[in-house]
Amino acid sequence: MKTIDMNCDMGESFGVYKLGSDEEILPHISSANIACGFHAGDPSTMRKTVKLAIENDVAIGAHPGLPDLMGFGRRHIDLLPEEAYDIVSYQVGALWGVVQSEGGHMRHVKAHGMLYNRATQDPELSDAIARAVYDIDPNLVLFGLAGGEILKAGEKVGLKTGSEVFADRTYQENGTLTSRREKNAMIEDADKAGDQVIRMIDEGKVQSQQGKDVDILAETVCIHGDGPHALEFAKKVRHKIENASINVHPIE
Repeated sequence: MKTIDMNCDMGESFGVYKLGSDEEILPHISSANIACGFHAGDPSTMRKTVKLAIENDVAIGAHPGLPDLMGFGRRHIDLLPEEAYDIVSYQVGALWGVVQSEGGHMRHVKAHGMLYNRATQDPELSDAIARAVYDIDPNLVLFGLAGGEILKAGEKVGLKTGSEVFADRTYQENGTLTSRREKNAMIEDADKAGDQVIRMIDEGKVQSQQGKDVDILAETVCIHGDGPHALEFAKKVRHKIENASINVHPIE
């Protein structure tokens, strides 16, 4: 049976501000990417989310982002490679400590937002992120956009990697995601999203916005948890995947 990991960004509430439906969505995914306080999240939210992930037997991952609470980590900030190394080390280390104190095990790391997007195409930035992850724990799995530089950097330093695809995003013919600034960036129809994921798993292809099929490796699929219908979307996509005889399980 074919297998896919389903991951979702979690723990992105901050103080009194609530974002996402973490508690409701966790039973329907296999991996949680938990914000570490730079783009979203705070220490109490991190601990709460870690506890929920452990209770639901969901693999725990750190979700480090740029120091940009106001812009949710989606704005451009210039970073030297050594600065990127430091902010990733700081955030991954913080979540690692919380996970250890709760008796859990951290499994993976996935960069967030602009840090993720830039690393996809920037070898130096990707190398800094990969080295930071490896130096904390060489057994961690590094997630990154399928075909991106971050996966190459992870493999180069000796990390296991997870080639990530997106259920609710459209693609460009160079294999990158359509910018969120474009009106056609998001897929809101769960059936259409499920069909896209199944084809990526079964055929290793996704149709770009330009109408061209792009080769793609799907090892983990991202389901965003902050939309107005996120819970219903996650349920439908998982149901469709499993009905296609594809097992949902964390990357081992």
